[in-house]
Amino acid sequence: MQALGRHLLLELFDCDAQVINSLETVKGALVEAAKRAQATIVDVVFHEFNPFGISGVVVIAESHLSIHTWPEYRYAAVDIFSCGEVLKPEIAANYLVEQFGAERASIVELQRGVFVQSAVAMPHKPVGFPG
Repeated sequence: MQALGRHLLLELFDCDAQVINSLETVKGALVEAAKRAQATIVDVVFHEFNPFGISGVVVIAESHLSIHTWPEYRYAAVDIFSCGEVLKPEIAANYLVEQFGAERASIVELQRGVFVQSAVAMPHKPVGFPG
């Protein structure tokens, strides 16, 4: 069975509230996680909410890393979506667990774009796709 990508869903509990409420720290951690996973960074966009919380995305050539933090609950939700065989999303995930001081973490991996009939090479465009 072939898949177009791997999607890691991280649930980070009991994080360091000050760390996950710092825009520069959260942004820096996601960028560094992408680099450690051997990703090619395309763009970085983050937003700091008032009174607290951070959301952001690191767009990579291989897909993306995204985060939403709730410092008041010491919780962060992270997605690491990767396509191709080069990227090492587990390295990024483990780095973020450590950087945010998560005392409990759940990491679930999903295969994205699984095609049952994919015994043959997957075409760039599906059959019958206009254009």
